[in-house]
Amino acid sequence: MNHPNSIRKYIEEALQSNQLAVLATVGDDQPHASLIAITPFEGFRQLIFATYRNTRKFQNLEHNNKVAVLIEGKNDDKSGIQNGFVITAYGRTEVLSFDANNIALNTLLCKHPDLLSFTREEDCVLISVKVEKYQVVQGIDNVVWLSVDDLDKS
Repeated sequence: MNHPNSIRKYIEEALQSNQLAVLATVGDDQPHASLIAITPFEGFRQLIFATYRNTRKFQNLEHNNKVAVLIEGKNDDKSGIQNGFVITAYGRTEVLSFDANNIALNTLLCKHPDLLSFTREEDCVLISVKVEKYQVVQGIDNVVWLSVDDLDKS
């Protein structure tokens, strides 16, 4: 799994196949984890999700936009045995405008059509995680770090 092409494939498949991920934020020197409905955007360069403004996650993001997003992955080997791996995307968040970024909203709703009424709520915001690097872990001693730029080259 150490070749950038295979790692990129793991990341892209995990992003497409998973509906949910865990978002880690920090606020008031306290870590906070939230379950979010993720949608890859611009390949593996961005992850988008919707949330309410009145949540702890959003309050944390206003004070510190650095985040980690944990995504579960699965890999079937040639024998049909499923091997798990975990991907963590590290990056910075920004609030997207619903009006100016209809492509992002439409991408989110394509993957999560059940969020339509949620995204129409006045207090709802669309968040983009601009991914800087990925960590892929498969087993206790198989850990690979790659920047988004490294993945673009593969």
